[in-house]
Amino acid sequence: MKTEEFSGILRGFGSCRVAVVGDMMLDVYLWGRVNRISPEAPVPVVNIVNRTSCLGGAANVMRNVATLGARACAFGVTGCDSSGEELAAELKKYRIGVEGVMRDETRRTTEKRRVIAGVQQLLREDYEDLHAVPDGIRRAMVDRVAGLIRTGEVDAVIFEDYRKGLLADWMLEEIVSEARRAGVVTALDPKPESIAPVKGISVMKPNRSEAFALAGMHDSSEWVHPFEDRALAEVARRLLDAWEPEQLLISLAAQGMALFGRDGTVEVIPTRAREVFDVSGAGDTVTATFTLALVSGATPVQAAELANRAAGVVVAKVGTVPVHFAELEEALKEV
Repeated sequence: MKTEEFSGILRGFGSCRVAVVGDMMLDVYLWGRVNRISPEAPVPVVNIVNRTSCLGGAANVMRNVATLGARACAFGVTGCDSSGEELAAELKKYRIGVEGVMRDETRRTTEKRRVIAGVQQLLREDYEDLHAVPDGIRRAMVDRVAGLIRTGEVDAVIFEDYRKGLLADWMLEEIVSEARRAGVVTALDPKPESIAPVKGISVMKPNRSEAFALAGMHDSSEWVHPFEDRALAEVARRLLDAWEPEQLLISLAAQGMALFGRDGTVEVIPTRAREVFDVSGAGDTVTATFTLALVSGATPVQAAELANRAAGVVVAKVGTVPVHFAELEEALKEV
């Protein structure tokens, strides 16, 4: 595909409106230096010199949508705590709509706290509650998203499932049904053992390990080309039968991505990353870019190629970072 064709698709991003529904997180980074080993235990002593925070989980998908030039609307849950306030402030910083962000007094805001020395992650602390979000909050959220679909205020809905208690299969069923009637694109980044299959989603995007788990298969494959990977083909067949998505996009780490269509087509998009420092958030970037490309008129293969190049940008950085429109434009010059 020529650079001009990619650029034409990118120009459509600015008019896209995307609702992202899912488990939002606050990613906190404690940056420091290690000069000695602790006398108390055989562990490094980290002298913390800086603290930064950014959007993670579903909130990172929202951020990617925004930095690619589209309008993002957030639908998620925080706790009634300082981390929730910090997360909301980060959303507003990127001009992400927060009308759909609700507070749940029964839970903490999900926070992932990482300790970094140089470019090496030494430790991660997780603060989270995993019980189900009350159905009253879920009902209000579904009604809001469905209302936006019916009034033509969104072009796509992305579901980001990190198995933190927000999403339920009935929520997806209702929203996907509304979206199909309105011609709105839907995308799901799923987690195994979280929700039952929901049929008719536009694109389903698990990574390899998630895909095998969702299909109930153990991944014992040797390192073979995806076209020759019989186990991967069987996983795709099972997921296409159970979920009936229009497209199934499976990310394969260093092997790139494999795109499976309902019509039996298979496309393999090789990785475009030059250097890999940190894969945190790369899947979020893929989901956001693929969805925006579909809304902007790209074919599924074109959308996967764009998403692959966007992922190549973010894995070359440290931390959970989004891809910016200008960065993706620059990456496309190498086509």
